[in-house]
Amino acid sequence: MKFRTFAAFVAPSVLMMLLFIAAPLVSVFWQSFHVTQPVYEQVEVETCTPGFLTQTCVTEIKTQPVLDENGEIRTTTRWVGLQSYRNVIEPDRAWAAIKSGSWKALNVIDFWKALRFTLMFTLVTLPLVIGTGLAIALVIENAAKAIRGPVIFISLLPFIITPVIGALSINWLFRGDGILTAGLEWWTGRDIAMFAQAWTIELIMMFYRVWHVAPFAGIIFYAGLQTVNRDSLESALIDGASRFDRLRYIIVPHLMPLIVFVAMIHLMDTYRVFEEIVGFRSQGHVISLQWLTYDFLTPNEAGTRSISRASASAMLTMIGIAILLVPLLRRTWRDHKGVR
Repeated sequence: MKFRTFAAFVAPSVLMMLLFIAAPLVSVFWQSFHVTQPVYEQVEVETCTPGFLTQTCVTEIKTQPVLDENGEIRTTTRWVGLQSYRNVIEPDRAWAAIKSGSWKALNVIDFWKALRFTLMFTLVTLPLVIGTGLAIALVIENAAKAIRGPVIFISLLPFIITPVIGALSINWLFRGDGILTAGLEWWTGRDIAMFAQAWTIELIMMFYRVWHVAPFAGIIFYAGLQTVNRDSLESALIDGASRFDRLRYIIVPHLMPLIVFVAMIHLMDTYRVFEEIVGFRSQGHVISLQWLTYDFLTPNEAGTRSISRASASAMLTMIGIAILLVPLLRRTWRDHKGVR
C-alpha cells in the first residue's frame, strides 16, 4: 500500500484521537498542577435603615469578586505543583491512620474510601464475569439449534439495557418494599433493609455489574468456541477425559486470548465505576474514584468548582487503570512474541 493511501485512511482516526483524547488528556494533566481561583476585592458598603429623622447608616467592608469589562468574574491561575494531589490523597491523615492501625480513620478519607471500594469492586467482579460469561457461552453452545437464537437474545438482554436504567431497576427490586426485599422478608420472617449498610449495598452493586456485563463476555466466548479444534475434543472424549478435563485442558487454553481481552475491557470499564453509585444512590455509604472526580466538579455554595483536585483525581484514576493493565499487557506481549 502506498504511503498516501495509508495516510488517507489513517489521518481521520489520528485527527479524532488527537482532538478528543490527547488534547483533553493534556489539558487535565496541566490543570492538575495549577489552581484557578476568582479574584476578590474588598469594598466599603454603606447600609442605611429606612426613615428620615431616625435613619442610621452603617459602613462595613465586604469581599466580592472582581468583574472584567464583559461582566465575567476575573480569575487567576497559579502553579501549585503536587499540592492538588496531596489535597486529594491527604497523605498526612492517611499515614497517621495507618500508624494507629485504625481502618475506620483511613476509611473516613474520601480518596482511600473510594480506592478501597473501586479495587474491591473491580477485582471481585472480574472472575465472576469471566466465569459467568463462560457458563453462558457453554449453555448457548450446547443448546439445540432450534432455540439457540432465542437463548442468545435472552442472554443479551441485561447487556442491552442502559446501565443507569438497569441500576435503577435493580435498586427498585431491593429498596423498601421491592419485590425481592419482600420475598426475603417473607422467607426469613424479619425486616430487611438492604440499603442501610455499606456491605449489602456493595453486594447488590457487584451482583448488578456481573448481571449486566457477563452476557458480553458470554457472546465473546461463544464466538471463540466456534474455532475450537473438534478433533482435539473428540480425541479427548475417546481417551476418557471428563467434561471438566476437556474444559480445563482444551477449551480454556484455546479461549485464553479472549479471556485476557475480556479482562482488559472489564478492568478499564469497572475501575471507572460511576453508574452504580448514581443508580443505587450510595453516596452516603459507598463512593468510587470516578464519583469522587464528579463530586469535585460539583459547584459548592459559592458556585466554584475544584477543577484542580478533580484533574488530580482523574489522573490518579488513569494511573490505577494502567497499573492493573500491566500484567495483562505483559502476557499479551509475550503471547505475541511467541506467535511470531
